[in-house]
Formats: sequence, C-alpha cells, structure tokens
Amino acid sequence: MRLAIIDSGGANIASLRYAIERLGVPSDLTTDKLVIRNATHVILPGVGAAADCMGRLERADLVDTIINLQQPFLGICVGMQLLFDSSEEGDVDCLGLLSGRVRRFPDRDGLPVPHMGWNNLEIMHPSPLLKDFSEDDYLYYVHSYCAPVGDDTLAATNYGEQFSAVVQHENVFGVQCHPERSARSGALLLKNFLSID
Repeated sequence: MRLAIIDSGGANIASLRYAIERLGVPSDLTTDKLVIRNATHVILPGVGAAADCMGRLERADLVDTIINLQQPFLGICVGMQLLFDSSEEGDVDCLGLLSGRVRRFPDRDGLPVPHMGWNNLEIMHPSPLLKDFSEDDYLYYVHSYCAPVGDDTLAATNYGEQFSAVVQHENVFGVQCHPERSARSGALLLKNFLSID
C-alpha cells in the first residue's frame, strides 16, 4: 500500500497522520503529482475555508491530477466539500467530482453555527466505507458549511436538517466528520477506506 495525503495546509494533518500510523499504515504527505498518481490510496484533508483550500490546490497545480485519479480517493471535512461543484464559502468553484453546491447552515435558535459535536449516521446505502457501521456509531464534526443530500449520499446526519455525512461516486469518497478525532468509529472509517481496492 502507498498512501498519499495531499498537503492542503490543514491544521488536522498531523492528527490524521497519527491516526493512520496507529493502523500500521505509512503515508507520504505531499504535493508531488507523481507521488499522488502512483499512490494506491489518496486522502485530501481540509480545515479552514473552501476558497483558501482550493487556492492552495490551484497554486500547487494539483487540480487536474486530483480530478483524474482512478484509485480510491477520500476527502475529509473541507476536503469532502471540495469534491462538489461549488461552495457558498467564498463563492468558489470546486473540483466538480460530485454534483451539488455546499452551503452554510442557516442561523437557527438553539443550533449554533459552527456545528460542533458528536452525531450518528443515518445510513442510506451500503458501501465498503461503512462496513461494520451501525446507526449507534457516533462521529465528531466541526463545520459551518454542509453538502446537500443527493444521489451520491451514503449516509446523512441531522443538524436541524439533513446533510451529507458520507458520500461516494465511483472511486471518490468523502466524509464530513473528522475521523482522526472520532475515536473507534473514526479509526474504523479510515481502516475501511484503506481496505478498498
């Protein structure tokens, strides 16, 4: 296995690498196109604003490389949001690997934004990524923007309304949670992804 983690500048990268090391899997943190193309699995983490993350990918000239990946590819948090057509956050065009526009949670009484905390999944479609998951498993979230529920949604979470928590289109996967902060459930999610051929 050759795991490439795209260095998107997110503050969660060290925690993510440590979570993956605990699974016994080495990783390359990189913006090298050749390393990314030759990896068996690729992860795009993300923390911060979508426009800033897209800007870093564009400056590193990685957009075409990412769009053309054929191996299992996982976007995490903002990395998942970048998989969609666009985001309200900075009104930015994203990677366009999944259909839809990411939008900000509306302001509502009793539901502060950002959404922070533990939530379970409403599993909608089976997937190797969700192997051994049940709706009693909780994952940790920190986000102000969310992706709509659509044809590519594997599981949803509710925070005043449903949003896509886990998505997949062909080899492209995304999770809105932070698996590196989600204890046993997060470790299972990462293990499942790394087991996908």
